[in-house]
Amino acid sequence: QMQLVESGGGLVQAGGSLRLSCTASGRAFFRYTMAWFRQAPGKEREFVATISWSDGTITYADSVKGRFTISRDNAKNTVYLQMNSLKPEDTAVYYCAADRTAYTTQVTGYTSWGQGTQVTVSS
Repeated sequence: QMQLVESGGGLVQAGGSLRLSCTASGRAFFRYTMAWFRQAPGKEREFVATISWSDGTITYADSVKGRFTISRDNAKNTVYLQMNSLKPEDTAVYYCAADRTAYTTQVTGYTSWGQGTQVTVSS
């Protein structure tokens, strides 16, 4: 497991932008697949985006495609989620996740999780 710490959440007006960061411990960050998930009150945790370590392959959920961008900086042990054109339905706790071997959109595929950062989008 890795220790993951998210930052960058907050309250923003609809149509605005936020950039989330997730910094990981460990020397082998570049060997991990990284992902973002989110969970709204009363809802199941859902996939947002993932990026592989080997070639930077990226997958987005249909609900965020075209608005969100995931990226990673291996030198800083950090993964980012740039969120543009935010909507009230994007309101949720956003979680960073990592896995040593898997490249997947499933919650069960990830072994390391951050504590989450709250994103609230007002109408």
